[in-house]
Amino acid sequence: MTAAPVVEGVDLTRHYRVGRGIFTASADLKALRGASFSLPAGRTLAVVGESGCGKSTLARLVTLIEPPTSGQLLLDGIDATAADKAVLKTLRRTVQIVFQDPYGSLNPRRKVGAILEEPLAINTRMSPAERARAARDMMARVGLRPEYYDRYPHMFSGGQRQRIAIARALMLRPKLVVLDEPVSALDVSIQAQVLNLLVDLQEEFDLAYLFISHDLSVVRHFADEVMVMYLGRAVEQGPRDVVFESPQHPYTRALLSSTPVADPALRGEKIKLTGELPSPTDPPSGCAFNPRCPYAYERCRTDPPELKPSHGRQVACHAVAEGRLEEMQAPKPVF
Repeated sequence: MTAAPVVEGVDLTRHYRVGRGIFTASADLKALRGASFSLPAGRTLAVVGESGCGKSTLARLVTLIEPPTSGQLLLDGIDATAADKAVLKTLRRTVQIVFQDPYGSLNPRRKVGAILEEPLAINTRMSPAERARAARDMMARVGLRPEYYDRYPHMFSGGQRQRIAIARALMLRPKLVVLDEPVSALDVSIQAQVLNLLVDLQEEFDLAYLFISHDLSVVRHFADEVMVMYLGRAVEQGPRDVVFESPQHPYTRALLSSTPVADPALRGEKIKLTGELPSPTDPPSGCAFNPRCPYAYERCRTDPPELKPSHGRQVACHAVAEGRLEEMQAPKPVF
């Protein structure tokens, strides 16, 4: 029997009204243009793509920081887009976020113990002694020593600060944790330690992770499912190994081919994209990738492709759906 999803997004969109300037009129910035996904407990969905593809916007919607312009967001089976303030307050306890910058996400004026106790003080009726015990217990679970309880964030390294941020996110025992580039600001040697910690915590608490990242080498070893986004839309979505070993969408192929690989024997042919990322205030008609795609044809310029099943995953590409890319040789796996 398939486990019920902790979070489910149905055609989520988010537009921002951009104010008019001296020479420009106001316009809608289409940051997210229809994202759908489902994530059960104990699994990790990685969202990848270039800057401006909508990854961080999706994170803000899932964490209820912002409402979607349209679409539906289900958290623990409850429609957050139709919930009242009381229900939203309860739902916010089920989802937490770990930010990219461990130096900017912690209050420098508060000691570690106070930082960890704050979510409990706001959201529970636990006594000060109970909050202190819970904070110290969580510190132990993330590998922080007991004496760190009375120290300030500036006294710790980047990796230690990120452990503090992870502990804070878990204080309310959420079911879903959004990881927004959680290791990109850390040294490579520390990245592996933090990622291993996240894996252990996922197993211990049966957590669902929404993992926002641009580092495909990290995604390859951490995620269960992958959603590749381009200009606010998913272009390829499916199991990690399927997507990485035989990418279908031309944009996914280009992303994978550009990932640095240490072993020359594993390097495939580089796929160089021409042109620049289009403006989200004026996305191209048809497939948003068509101005940069070497395989685009007339239908791509007029008809937006929908995600359709293809070789064990979903792909939004007319050329793939019609078999036009079957003669293409996929780049060598780079991991």
